[in-house]
Formats: sequence, structure tokens, C-alpha cells
Amino acid sequence: MPQDPIDLYYWPTPNGWKISIALEEMDLPYRLHLVEIGKGAQYDPGFLEIAPNNRIPAIVDPDGPDGAPVSIFESGAILQYLARKTGRFYGESERDRIAVEQWLFWQVGGVGPMAGQAHHFLKYAPAMDPPQDIPYAQDRYRREVSRLYGVLDRQLAKHRYVAGDFYSIADMSLWGWASLWEGQLQVLADTPNMARWLEDLAARPGVQRGRALAAEKRSDFRREASTHRFLFRH
Repeated sequence: MPQDPIDLYYWPTPNGWKISIALEEMDLPYRLHLVEIGKGAQYDPGFLEIAPNNRIPAIVDPDGPDGAPVSIFESGAILQYLARKTGRFYGESERDRIAVEQWLFWQVGGVGPMAGQAHHFLKYAPAMDPPQDIPYAQDRYRREVSRLYGVLDRQLAKHRYVAGDFYSIADMSLWGWASLWEGQLQVLADTPNMARWLEDLAARPGVQRGRALAAEKRSDFRREASTHRFLFRH
């Protein structure tokens, strides 16, 4: 019996890519709802019913636990739910799942926030009106991202994927942020194992399809001053 599509609330950002990639990799049907974050759609009351923290991504699965619909916000929680639902990309043993979860939470609590702040202070804050060019913040977040990518590189020196020798939701959570290393002013030559991993994942058809979802909507918010009050000052 065909499964009803999952409703995906999304914008083409590193956090959005986590879930579009997962849905593609897991062969789950989904229906796309674009949340135009540069126009403030993340504050619409209907979206806040699903995602009270006014952030994408979010999903609504009409075939949730016990066959009843369920809405989920927070990318890490969505990835865990989808992996449990499909029985895929979570490892085969309890030790595997522990490894997946620790690296998933490492991304959610570390790489995502730190890389996001690096992007903000290196790229967006200097383009604000008035410009907010803050060397201390730029250096702090650039160095912290470098430290985190060093942790990732050392892990990938021992394993093909981040949680071990199997591809998992932990890889899906990390790839989008790490793929934007240039905007974080990182030097990929310093992390050869991460470079290999980035290339391996970029060759996966599911990653390619997830990354390409609504890619034409992705824009440079530095040049769109009207978006700043929704993205940075709301």
C-alpha cells in the first residue's frame, strides 16, 4: 500500500538539506512546502503550530506512531525519527546507535551553531546597515569551526564515515555545513580526511538530489537588505 507523502517544511540551507537528503536517501515520498525565511514566513502562525521555535526544517508525517499524524521540528529529532521509521542509516547494533547519536548531537550542538555564527560574522554582519565588522567574533568562530573540523578529520582518519564504517544520519547532518567550508574561511588542505569524506558524500545520488531541492531559491542575503530584519533582527 503506497505511503502518504511526508510534508516537508524547508528552505535550501544546511539545516534544510539534512532532511531533504534523508528523505531522498530513505526513498520516502514527500510534499515540499517552501518557507521563505527571507520574507518572514517562519513567523506565520500556521508554521509556528508545527515549529514553535520558528526555524526550518520541520515535517508532518500523516502516518506517524500508531498510524496517527505527527509533526516534528528540530533537524536532529527529525533525522532520528526517520531513521527509526525506516530502520535505515542508524547502524545495526546498540553500539552503532550510540556512535550515531553522539556524532549527531555533536553536529547539532557544535558544528551547526559554530559554523552558523562564522557565516554570520564573516559574511552577513559586515554587509548590514550599519556594517558590523567585528574581528574578535570573526576570529573566535572561525577558530572554533577549525577546531571542530580537526575533530572530524581525526575521526575520519579512522573510519570511512563519521560514526564508523557505515553511512548514517550523522553524516547527513554534517555534510551540508561542512560543504560550505570556504564561507567559514577554512583551509580544506588542513583536513584531508574530511575532504575525502565530502567528496564521497557529494557523489551519492541521494545527497545530490537533496542538495538540489529548490536550489534556485537559494540567494545571497548579504545583497538583500530587506531580509535582514527577518533573519537577524526579529
